[in-house]
Amino acid sequence: MRRVLSVHFAPCALFVAGVLAPARAGSFSGRSDWEAVWPERPEAALGVLLFVVVCAALLGLLLQPFQVRAVRVLEGYWDRWPVTAGLAGVLTEVQRRRLEALRERAAVPTSDAVTQRVKADRARRAGARPPAHLLLPTALGNALRAGEIRAGERYGLATLASWPRIYMQVSDRMAEALRSTREALEVATNLCWCFLALTALFGVAFYDEPDLWWLCGCGLLLAAIAYKGAITAAQTYSGLMHVVYDLHRFDLAEALHLPLPGNAEDEEELFTRISDLFAGRGRPDLPYEHRDGLSRADDSHSSADAQHMDRESR
Repeated sequence: MRRVLSVHFAPCALFVAGVLAPARAGSFSGRSDWEAVWPERPEAALGVLLFVVVCAALLGLLLQPFQVRAVRVLEGYWDRWPVTAGLAGVLTEVQRRRLEALRERAAVPTSDAVTQRVKADRARRAGARPPAHLLLPTALGNALRAGEIRAGERYGLATLASWPRIYMQVSDRMAEALRSTREALEVATNLCWCFLALTALFGVAFYDEPDLWWLCGCGLLLAAIAYKGAITAAQTYSGLMHVVYDLHRFDLAEALHLPLPGNAEDEEELFTRISDLFAGRGRPDLPYEHRDGLSRADDSHSSADAQHMDRESR
């Protein structure tokens, strides 16, 4: 229920209210009469509130299947559309130059304590981004991609292929942390889309009222703040992905009833074979080990968020 209210209902209710207010004020047909927005009679006000709730609930249900797409568009997966493919290339080059500049500034020698802290922060920010040849056009996409291509690869596991399986092995506390961070990311994403849509709507409603153009500026500002919040949540989520593989990669091998490796070299070989299995490139030539109480995948994790699994297994 918390997820439904925060991720879907609240942004939709805000959007419906933002559409209804200028509509009742007559902004689309002339000068705005803001005194007409709120009904004078209590029963009429109750009807307006009920209208907002019902419309927001229906809109949330209609848009829920597109939640993954809403995040991916803001990530910068635009290559499939000819109109945006060229823009994606330009923005990716901008991201690459920013990454190079950040690395250069982080490599500048310094002895000042304050400057050293700034330098360390730049190095941290540069390390939280994917390699230059795998950059996406947006900061949100790069924040998530850093976890998608590094979390499991450090141990020989293909992250995108193994994530839905290793997620089932995580502890209750880790699963709750992942769900909470994922919800924060999706709330920020939906709010960003909501404010962008309201900005476009206000532009149509108030094009002939220059004294109200500040509402469009507020909409863009709020969209930018929501987008920044999405980036922060994505960075946290990416960090948690790394922690999952640090703590639970052997639980994945045990759940597959495969023998555990004895050293780092055997570990990388094992997980490379497991990744090939997940990708459909054969089966690991290893003996099975069936032990009592082997699997850690309990029923409490079988109801994991479907959107969460779809998003990470793309």
